[in-house]
Amino acid sequence: MQLVFRQHIRTEMDLHLTIHKTSNLLKDLGFPTIAVAKLSTSVSELGYNILKYAKEGYFNIEKLTYPRLGVRVIAIDQGPGIEDIDAALQDSFSTSGTLGLGLPGVRRMMDEFNIKSEFGKGTEVSIVIYK
Repeated sequence: MQLVFRQHIRTEMDLHLTIHKTSNLLKDLGFPTIAVAKLSTSVSELGYNILKYAKEGYFNIEKLTYPRLGVRVIAIDQGPGIEDIDAALQDSFSTSGTLGLGLPGVRRMMDEFNIKSEFGKGTEVSIVIYK
């Protein structure tokens, strides 16, 4: 594992920069276009969750070489946390009036998906896509 970059997320511009950098990383590593689209969508969803619920956080973007080439994105915030993770991972569940497709969609698009959250303390979501 190699940390490629860390991006603080305070604004939509920070998020768009992160999406751009992760997309370019995948392209430079020779990932197919569909993988670039899936990761871009996932980073967007996780970033908007940070902005909406925690107001700020950060992403760590890592290049993986074992067991095969991949990219790991870790989204971390110190916001309110998720009270019921199982519910949050169900389609149509939302605490903010949205469609509730974000986290379940990210989980479906990625090769690996892990979430840790402590209510009142924050959330960490780790996703991996392999070439």
